[in-house]
Amino acid sequence: MATIFPTSKNILIVAGDLSGDLHAANLVREMKKLKKDLVITAIGGKNLQSAADNFMFDLVSKGASGFVAPLVKLPLWIKLLGEVRKYLDTQHPAAVITVDFYGFNSQVLGMAKHRNIPAYYYVAPQVWASRQYRAKSIAANTKKAITIFPFEPAFHAKYGGSAVFLGNPLLDIMPSPKEHIFDGVFRLGLLPGSRPGELQKHTRLFYKTYKEVAKVFPSTKAFLFCVPGFDDEFYYSLMGEKNQNVTLVRETDYQKRADMDFLITCSGTATLENALLGVPMLVAYKMSAVTYNIAKAVIKVPYISLVNILSGKEVVKEFIQNTATTKNLAGEVMSYFQSPDKMKKMRAELLKIRQSLGEPGVANRAAQLIINEVFHE
Repeated sequence: MATIFPTSKNILIVAGDLSGDLHAANLVREMKKLKKDLVITAIGGKNLQSAADNFMFDLVSKGASGFVAPLVKLPLWIKLLGEVRKYLDTQHPAAVITVDFYGFNSQVLGMAKHRNIPAYYYVAPQVWASRQYRAKSIAANTKKAITIFPFEPAFHAKYGGSAVFLGNPLLDIMPSPKEHIFDGVFRLGLLPGSRPGELQKHTRLFYKTYKEVAKVFPSTKAFLFCVPGFDDEFYYSLMGEKNQNVTLVRETDYQKRADMDFLITCSGTATLENALLGVPMLVAYKMSAVTYNIAKAVIKVPYISLVNILSGKEVVKEFIQNTATTKNLAGEVMSYFQSPDKMKKMRAELLKIRQSLGEPGVANRAAQLIINEVFHE
């Protein structure tokens, strides 16, 4: 049978959260290096908007996660999916690439499958942690899933999926770990999350924890890491006051975060970023009672942080829901400030994780795979 070459040079890529938007944009840039006449249409955030030729919608600013929050976004998503359907029917793209964000992207993949458009999942969602049945849908609707952890291809194979691990894309954007030298000032980083609900639940808790730590270690300075879309006044309102010993940080190169002695971190991608930097941390997460009870029922892994999941043991302490209190968090932070050896031991454990996640150049390898399969180049 003769090989059929696609007539369209257009590819649709869809991301729905901040980290997915960043990885998707890096993938787009690498694909366009390999195929100069490629036309990218995107749904995502500001990073994809700058990298794509055509930008349909800022889904990142409207995204939602968890079990309850996406229901609020349902009317918007239905309308946007209608636009995607119209695009697929009129533009006939050569391929569709989805990036994480399963709830919305599973619908996009289903529409692509119905129209015989090859689809790829870049940064395949972590369905092994909860709702594992979703792996069957991914297998049925994608030509290939590109995973971010080395154990995932074997998991997807059990559900009939074709998956490949090319390295973790964070390695393309994270700096090398710095040698840590303590200069007499404890630098405590606060990472309360990126979504409005996370910020509401964690910012004041983390700030109050800093104030408790500073009572015992008065040389402590806090650095509150902020996300795009929320100004200083928003963060001050969540803190309940301004404090000259708290620096608000907005960065894209991770250099300031790498300088921290310890991090109080909302669960999520940030925990893995911290590990790649070798910065000791604790993980805290609070959610609505409804979401918490559903999560307890469906989550299939013993930890919530990627660091502990990848290590197979509790490298970092996790404080979830009712255990995420100012007293508990402050006690954990101070136990590390009191023990340089304890800090050093965690740094070593975290850097082992970095070694297990492959080498930089992940986006380029993924771009080559997709371009070669779609356009036979």
